Amino acid sequence: MTNTPANQTLIFDADDTLWECNKYFEDAIHRFIDFLHAEHLGREEIRTVLDTFERVNGYGARAFARSLVETYRHLATEIDPGDEAMIERLGLSILDEKMETISGVAETLAALKPHHTLFLFTKGDEEEQQLKISRSPLADEFAAHIICHDKTPATYRDIVDSFGLEPAETWMIGNSLRSDIQPALDAGINAIYIPNPHTWHMEHIEIAHNPVWPGSYMQLNQISDLTGIFATGLTGQE
Repeated sequence: MTNTPANQTLIFDADDTLWECNKYFEDAIHRFIDFLHAEHLGREEIRTVLDTFERVNGYGARAFARSLVETYRHLATEIDPGDEAMIERLGLSILDEKMETISGVAETLAALKPHHTLFLFTKGDEEEQQLKISRSPLADEFAAHIICHDKTPATYRDIVDSFGLEPAETWMIGNSLRSDIQPALDAGINAIYIPNPHTWHMEHIEIAHNPVWPGSYMQLNQISDLTGIFATGLTGQE
């Protein structure tokens, strides 16, 4: 038996909730660090400098490529234009990675869609995120695709207001405590955290229940667990 009725609005994060994303960035970072490590630079030192540039440049493959090049310029003892070009290609190679849907996602969305309104809400470079959506077989499962530069309480409130949603019946579902969970709760809606082992480390924060949050918060092990929470057409649930 489910705990929530039908006709809920379920807002899904995309990267690392619906499909894999950050593991490709991490693979590229490991290759980049291996390259610079040959110049006797510490791996943690390299990652710390890269983090600094990523905070400034923001999200997405193009911003990532720029951060790699700027880290190289900051740390390398000699600058080689050929190395810069190689490093930029390494960052931009993220754009060519296949769309790998996370296990259980397609089946879960198919079970939820007949009984709930599903939205996709992602942040980052609009062109890059739109490309991912268009390449994903999941795109048609959602009533709306929403792309923003960053997720803040204000952006969640804008979604609620723009679509005329009822906060008590609206749930944000994602893998990032920083972007998906805390700002959604601060905006007055419900939130469900589904961890992904590849989540970008700068998306990790400590979160504790705030008594002023009107919404509910829970953590699930995997996305398929949603069918035990929300009404679906699956056997044994109403």
